[in-house]
Amino acid sequence: MLGRVCNLYKMRKSTEEVARLFGAAPVTGANYAEDVYPAYPGLVVAEGALRTMTWGFPLALTGKQGQKLKPRPVNNARSEKLQTAFWRDSFAKRRCLIPVSAWAEAEGEKGRMTRTWYSLADQDPFAVAGVWRPTAEWGNAYSMVMVDGCEQMAAVHDRMPVILRAEDWALWTDGPTEEAFALCQTCPSELAIDRTVEPWFPRN
Repeated sequence: MLGRVCNLYKMRKSTEEVARLFGAAPVTGANYAEDVYPAYPGLVVAEGALRTMTWGFPLALTGKQGQKLKPRPVNNARSEKLQTAFWRDSFAKRRCLIPVSAWAEAEGEKGRMTRTWYSLADQDPFAVAGVWRPTAEWGNAYSMVMVDGCEQMAAVHDRMPVILRAEDWALWTDGPTEEAFALCQTCPSELAIDRTVEPWFPRN
């Protein structure tokens, strides 16, 4: 498969619009990026409120000499891994909604990859399933839950985010773990696809 699954997404709506859509308590002075990369701040709906968190759980790394390295953000959680030690507590106790306007995948030849954006034509933003936890390194951090990709994505990647219907938002955030896990399904809706000439790695 080409590229790494969902290492970039955008959220173009204001905090007021997002809070109203999700029925969440608004946040004041939110500092977040419209284009969200791993380790960047993004908006999430958690515990009934709109909040800013860092995208990606920090994974501790060590160098060849045993020295501590900068943590790597683990920004995607495979649904089949949610019961493993790294994700289990967050999935059981801290599930969230991630407002997304579109997510990007890399497409094209290596070294010349461009951004292809995927979205729902009739929803902006839509909700992606997420989990979160407090961290010593970056404060509160969140990660997207991923499932098998749909047929429209077959040529680009075999994974995609879990897109939740509005009627399932409360079940994802507050329902029993077993029922929340049952929501981890490939989105059946047709995706809007925007193939651009934007380089995957922006040139300075």
